[in-house]
Amino acid sequence: MSGKLYIVATPIGNLEDVPPRALRVLKEVDLIAAEDTRHTGHLLTKFEIRKPMISYHQFSEAKRTAEFLEKFQQGQSIALVSDAGMPGVSDPGERLIRAAVAAGVPVEVVPGPSAPLLALAGSGFPMVPFYFGGFLPVKSGQRRKELIAAAARDFTSIYFESPYRVVRMLEDAVAEIPQARLCLARELTKKFEEYRRGTAAELLEHFKAHEPRGEFCLVVAAKVD
Repeated sequence: MSGKLYIVATPIGNLEDVPPRALRVLKEVDLIAAEDTRHTGHLLTKFEIRKPMISYHQFSEAKRTAEFLEKFQQGQSIALVSDAGMPGVSDPGERLIRAAVAAGVPVEVVPGPSAPLLALAGSGFPMVPFYFGGFLPVKSGQRRKELIAAAARDFTSIYFESPYRVVRMLEDAVAEIPQARLCLARELTKKFEEYRRGTAAELLEHFKAHEPRGEFCLVVAAKVD
């Protein structure tokens, strides 16, 4: 008898966005594999869900994946969740998903909010096709190369960025892609949600005067011929 892996997307900020199907699955599975058990614990407490949790993060992926494959063989079902959004998308989970598929374990994806898609929709830039690059490189040289590549594409590009690097990223953008149309979306679905559009210089002026706070998505419009 084989168990089942549920890949469960969780709210990216606003708990009103949690789908009823996700709540049902979290209530029914045998085990929840969470990126941060404390963070997921708040979600479970909010909706009065009591299920055992095991941490599944970047430092435990290899060990936990082997353990979970054994549990699937025993017929257990596991819900994989990250702190926010879809597991495996710039979050832990890809290793377990690939291992489950390779082992023939049934996999079911439970959808939910997606920060890249929200940022894309709210940017006002062309939406299809688009490129999602995860987090921008931390090192300035590599980040500059990625920004240049984004501005040269014939379609919109989306990235995650840390609030601690937003100003440095914009300084790089001013130097390398000054004419590009940018949108910085932050705190999506939360109280202080904001979409700010403009050139790198315009955005840099704003965020030098207003400390960047919250989670950011950078959207770079396609090149203009």
